[in-house]
Amino acid sequence: MSKITTVLFDLDGTLINTNDLIISSFLHTLNHYYPDQYEEKDVLQFMGPPLEESFQGVDPDRVEEMTERYRTYNLEKHDELVTEFEGVFETIKTLHENGLKLAIVSTKTRNAVLKGLKLTNLDQFFEVVITLDEVQHAKPHPEPIEKALEELGASADEALMVGDNHHDILAGKNAGVLSAGVAWSAKGKAHLEKYDPDFMLDTMPDILSVVGVTAE
Repeated sequence: MSKITTVLFDLDGTLINTNDLIISSFLHTLNHYYPDQYEEKDVLQFMGPPLEESFQGVDPDRVEEMTERYRTYNLEKHDELVTEFEGVFETIKTLHENGLKLAIVSTKTRNAVLKGLKLTNLDQFFEVVITLDEVQHAKPHPEPIEKALEELGASADEALMVGDNHHDILAGKNAGVLSAGVAWSAKGKAHLEKYDPDFMLDTMPDILSVVGVTAE
């Protein structure tokens, strides 16, 4: 196996804890149209795919309207509900200082991704950010990963995709890169293990040993 020189990260639920924000945004939107029909357990299935895809399965005639309501609420509540996962900042800083090529690959819009990176002070480590706005096909399609690798000047055989959703693992496999799930996924470690990631991170610093970097 080639040495890993490049690490691609999903953002929500992987580097930053947006779980409460996402769940709240879905409940706000869905219960507006279908009062008292949705609870937290009902919206976990929507976490990961693009919003349009999720709402298409709820009401094909209201996809645009529901997406707009979700995004408006999501941005309003963003800074209030988003927190950082333990060990993320220090770990990303260490990877950056050791010369690894880093990128964000997200199914969110660019505006929302940059807002999350800035809030948690992670923006300084990511020159390449691939969002829903830069691609025709979202994860699990390989396009977002392939675009990130191209912008980084990196090759697939030296790259690792890290995420909290099975879409991330499948996107990694489809793009021919290694994949890693994170045990703190809202959907649970067991859910991710069904998709056979190459690695499972129980804590964010676990990635340092995967890429051969020693923590300071």
